[in-house]
Amino acid sequence: MATADTVELSEPHAPKEASVNAFNYILPSLKSELVKLRRDHDKHEPEYFRAVSSLSDHDLASFSADDLESVRVGSSAYGLHLFGKVKIPAAKDGYIHVRIHIAAEDGTDGSSEDERVAKLHSIHTEEVVKPDGDHVYRAIFGKGDTLEWFDT
Repeated sequence: MATADTVELSEPHAPKEASVNAFNYILPSLKSELVKLRRDHDKHEPEYFRAVSSLSDHDLASFSADDLESVRVGSSAYGLHLFGKVKIPAAKDGYIHVRIHIAAEDGTDGSSEDERVAKLHSIHTEEVVKPDGDHVYRAIFGKGDTLEWFDT
């Protein structure tokens, strides 16, 4: 299993063509999953999406590949792990962090971009437990938040 300990991520950098292509490939599922994720969290813990609570679903998911501001990429035996920071244009300082897995298409060795398939792995949600035991939840990050390895 790929983990932060077994996969070395590149430094954050502007997305290159291959990253933009992978992002565009998963864009419809990303938008759908983001809206679904917000609706699910709003039922139990609305704090995750409080920073964008005034946005409609359409505005929340109004981003495109042009809003993919930075990426980090790592390689493992399972394929490529692409982490991206995506600006939500309708939010003042709102970003989501996404994880995309890129693997060889069945029947190929994945040696060329044409032989690779991208799949949305996850949208980052964070739960922090403060020293006093209080929990802080978020799925919307700011420009200054570092793009790090995440599983959720």
